[in-house]
Amino acid sequence: MSAETAMEDKLAQAEGLLLQGQDESAEQLLARLAEDAEEYVDRNCPTTDEVQWFDFPTIFERLAYRRVESDPRELRDIGEPLERLYGDFALAEVHLGDYDGAMRALKQAIRWNPMNCEHRLNLADLYRVSGDMKEYLALTYSVFERASDAKHLARAFANFANWFASTKKPRVAAAALRAGRRLETGDSVLEVALKESKGTDHDPDEVSDAEAQELLGKEGLPDGANAEIAICLLMCATDAAGVGERDLATKLTVRARDLVGESAAMALLQLIRADDVDSKATRDSKGSDGSGSCASVKRKR
Repeated sequence: MSAETAMEDKLAQAEGLLLQGQDESAEQLLARLAEDAEEYVDRNCPTTDEVQWFDFPTIFERLAYRRVESDPRELRDIGEPLERLYGDFALAEVHLGDYDGAMRALKQAIRWNPMNCEHRLNLADLYRVSGDMKEYLALTYSVFERASDAKHLARAFANFANWFASTKKPRVAAAALRAGRRLETGDSVLEVALKESKGTDHDPDEVSDAEAQELLGKEGLPDGANAEIAICLLMCATDAAGVGERDLATKLTVRARDLVGESAAMALLQLIRADDVDSKATRDSKGSDGSGSCASVKRKR
């Protein structure tokens, strides 16, 4: 495959075409890029029982994938923006009305970065449009474990709220809306659902936080974010601060706060800092360079 900048330049060109409404030209360019990428991957990057290739844009996604998926294989970086390629390809296909093509492209985007929940939610919406509610709900459910953006988590709660309302489970729908509202993201899908629920039997004000937790638990759903994801964000924030990247550290910390709330985020951060002190002491005593932090994972990349 050509140099990394070459694909990025072509993707920028395709994105420009999409913005200009030249959807067919963009789709043709993206289709050629995808074909070249697939040939390159087949020749040079085979998946085995020992090795898996990904396109994680930052070290956070790699660390989160390790903690959530428990994949024991060596993770290697493909070195090309394939997630971006297939995300753009899916958008072009949607613009052209080829929903099957868009679904295929989104599956590839998820394959290259399983931690980006926007692709999961967009694919879920396409399954809903096609009438496949089982896949719609399964993909939405997968977001709860992986969401690192509070807006994605809120959208997942909205999806389930709409489902519960349509299947005559108004109190569970209210619980899902209450859990989503608590995130305070302003997500458009959730805001529409909240507005439509006002004064109905699935109004989130009809249940308390405790009732919402119980109702969702009986359906096998959480009432908030996965703490493991917040921990990964804060581990990377701590490492970023340690090397002077304060803007990045702030952004990661804010993302964790938006997921679990300020008090929980601060408590987790204190635990991480205490663990770092203990780990450093252990490494010093054993002469080890340590492992498990965001920085140590980055060195293994």
